[in-house]
Amino acid sequence: MALTPMNKDALHLAASDIHFLYQPAECGLRVRLRHLGEPEAEPGPFEQLIFRLGERHEQAHLASFPEVLDLRQGSREERERQTLEALQGDHPVLYRPVLRAVAALGGVRVEIVGEPDFLIREDPGHLLRDAKLARRIDQEAHPEILLQLQLYGWLYEQVAGRPPVRLEIYSGNGEIVVIPYDGGKRALEVLERILALRLAKEEPYSPVGWSKCGGCGFRRRCWPRAEVLHDVALVVGVDQGLAIALREEGIRSYDDLLREFPEARLSEFKRPWGQRFHRVGKSAAGILRNAKSLASGRELVFCPLRLPHHPNFAMFDLEGLPPHLDDVEKIYLWGMQVFGERPGEFRAATGGFGEEGDREGWEGFLKLARGVFEAYGNIPFVHWASYEKTKIKIYMERFGDWEGVAQQVLHNLLDLLPIVRDSIALPLPSYSLKVVEEYVGFRRSQKENGGDWAIARYIEATETEDAVRRDALMEKILAYNREDLEATWAVLQWLRQK
Repeated sequence: MALTPMNKDALHLAASDIHFLYQPAECGLRVRLRHLGEPEAEPGPFEQLIFRLGERHEQAHLASFPEVLDLRQGSREERERQTLEALQGDHPVLYRPVLRAVAALGGVRVEIVGEPDFLIREDPGHLLRDAKLARRIDQEAHPEILLQLQLYGWLYEQVAGRPPVRLEIYSGNGEIVVIPYDGGKRALEVLERILALRLAKEEPYSPVGWSKCGGCGFRRRCWPRAEVLHDVALVVGVDQGLAIALREEGIRSYDDLLREFPEARLSEFKRPWGQRFHRVGKSAAGILRNAKSLASGRELVFCPLRLPHHPNFAMFDLEGLPPHLDDVEKIYLWGMQVFGERPGEFRAATGGFGEEGDREGWEGFLKLARGVFEAYGNIPFVHWASYEKTKIKIYMERFGDWEGVAQQVLHNLLDLLPIVRDSIALPLPSYSLKVVEEYVGFRRSQKENGGDWAIARYIEATETEDAVRRDALMEKILAYNREDLEATWAVLQWLRQK
């Protein structure tokens, strides 16, 4: 294995390019903007947390090997040379090797570089293993993980002259997941797509999306442009596939949509759905209402609001850890506050930091909820979206509901999101609580907020040994949750005035 000099004039691609295509959500435009060096926002607290936890997960796996050749030091050329030398030796584990090969993609000669986490000696060669924080390793959840590993396998085959013995992922739950090697076929196809995006004469169209763009460093660039252009993707109900299909029909803005597509035509319009095509169908009416609201800048009430009559309402909001950050889907804060004729104080049950912390949080919630029912009778518990309902059911299965309090909360849940969505078209790109609350005039006091921000601060609180610091962090999270409840009440008051 001889080291060939790097061709400075050749185009260069890296396995990391695949990650940036798919994360935080698939976007071809992001690939091009990064290549062109467009200004990008710094990672936020949550992104920094994920990076730190990923590094910790990788280092913990590294520590499990008794003998490792660490190849992180030196320039990339030096590390590549050391990798080639090590591949001819008998080192049991190579950590962060550098692999490079040349390929023709779309008739263009490119150099491709990859840095797998581990090359592990196993006759007749090596297996490749990456450590990933993700617990669900499949094409739907994390295509970038599978593609990167396939590319590492292909690079190894080009360098070593033989395919890898095996491809493996050390997942976030500590399991070894074996990935069948396809010869790098799919990964090279994706790299060819990335190369085409880079070399395209015109900027590729990638529809904006509230969730899609939320964690992207180019959001401040793309979102204002979409608003100026009245991009059809801003319409609630127009997903990524439909936005692209409409654009292929010449529909670029919601003004175009309203002009060219009456409800009957939009209902029959077919858009891609997986490997097939589906009609827009009954969704057409709602899409057009939302487009009219955006175009006019006014809300459109199209159905009577159905709100229960009650003198008091308990606002209800949970803060939880997603499964890739905890062994279970843990709710670390159960917040509630009564508003109305007889308002109450903000109350919250928090999961403790010990082994029984999850159960303590649940039992604390049941105690608080029982107290609310005793003081206010059969009061509605008001929330936004399905998260609270889903998590209560999970916790009833996990720890039980011996007095029937959780079942009573479930029965009394009042989800405002479908009430709004099924009654009023709003001139907004999303029906997220943070968007709707601002529309109705609610203003938060904390500059930093959001579910991801709260998760990052909670993880920080669990890790610190400074009790004063921990208490300060929890106070900020509690203040954020309290404002979530106040925001939900503000939206409910606004609805009651309709």
